[in-house]
Amino acid sequence: MTTFEKPTLARASTLCFGGLLAGAFGYGAINVVYAFRKVPLDVRFTFHTALMSVNGLVMQSLMGLTILSCLVLAFRTTARDRWFAATAAALAIASFLITRFGNVPINQHIKVWSITSPPPDYAEILSRWEAFHFARTACALLAFLLIITRTLTPAKRAAP
Repeated sequence: MTTFEKPTLARASTLCFGGLLAGAFGYGAINVVYAFRKVPLDVRFTFHTALMSVNGLVMQSLMGLTILSCLVLAFRTTARDRWFAATAAALAIASFLITRFGNVPINQHIKVWSITSPPPDYAEILSRWEAFHFARTACALLAFLLIITRTLTPAKRAAP
C-alpha cells in the first residue's frame, strides 16, 4: 500500500520558497522581458533600473531561502529524496550565481544608460541579459519541479 508522507516544515518551506522563486523568474521571463521589448529604450532603461532596485532584496532573499530550505530538506531526508533535494539546492545556487555574475553586472550598465545613453552594442548586451535570465529561470523551475516530484510521489510503505 502506498501513502503520502506527512508534510514537514522542511518540505513545505522548500515547496513555498522554490515555487515563489520559479514563479517570480517565470513571470519576468514571460511578461517583463517581452514588455521591455515593446517600449522605447529610455522607458525600458528607467523601468529596468527601478525594477531591479526593488527586486534586488526580494529575489536575493527568495534565492537564499530556496537554497537553505532545499539543503535542510536534503539533510532531513534519505536516499532518492536527499538526491532530489540536493540537486534542487544546486540548481537554486546556479540561479543565484547566474544572477550575481551574469545579470547584476549588466543591470549596473543599464542603470548608467538610463541617465546617459547606451553603447553601440547595447542590443547584444540586452540579449545577453535575457539569456542569463532565461537560464536562471530554467534552473529555478527545474529545482521546483524536482521538489514537486518528490513531494507528490507516494512513499512506499512496508505492509503492516
